[in-house]
Amino acid sequence: MASERTKSSDEAREALRDAMIRLAAGDESALEQIYNATRVKLFGICFRILGDRKEAEDALQDVYVNLWQRADRFDPERASPISWLSTFARNRAVDRLRTGKVRAGSVAVDEAMPLPDEAPLADMLLVDAERNAQIHKCIEELDPNTREHIRSAFFDGYTYAQLAERADVPLGTMKSWIRRGLMKLRTCFEASERS
Repeated sequence: MASERTKSSDEAREALRDAMIRLAAGDESALEQIYNATRVKLFGICFRILGDRKEAEDALQDVYVNLWQRADRFDPERASPISWLSTFARNRAVDRLRTGKVRAGSVAVDEAMPLPDEAPLADMLLVDAERNAQIHKCIEELDPNTREHIRSAFFDGYTYAQLAERADVPLGTMKSWIRRGLMKLRTCFEASERS
């Protein structure tokens, strides 16, 4: 049963990777496939950072417009499609925050309409839960400072510049700390997937 769940997840990941490659080659139909596979997750990232539904929708639109223009920059050897797109969405949302025009966190709860129900199948939820638990286990193995910086950058939406200022270190130092932490996370996660 676990191998079937992994196979379904691997097939979805491979289909998204192929769509990204096709889009880079100019296949317009691939953009719709990518949008359908990623819009809920990427909207969630934008909404969590911006705290405003309209701003999150605008940021998401920017993501797909920019993806159309820059799909050739995706390197399947360096990142998974969803990781690359998630970083892309995070950066778009943070860019909007930097303009100072966004009222971050000012949306009332009743205005935050629920996302369309595109819930994954129960077996995919189990796979995701296992991976999520493993990621958090690997994060906990990092030293406390690195763990805090990575959580702030990737879960709370802080920029590297903001983190460097908070820690009173040069920007390059902060980038190095986070890069080394991410490399340790990758090693830990890959080791757990092999076992």
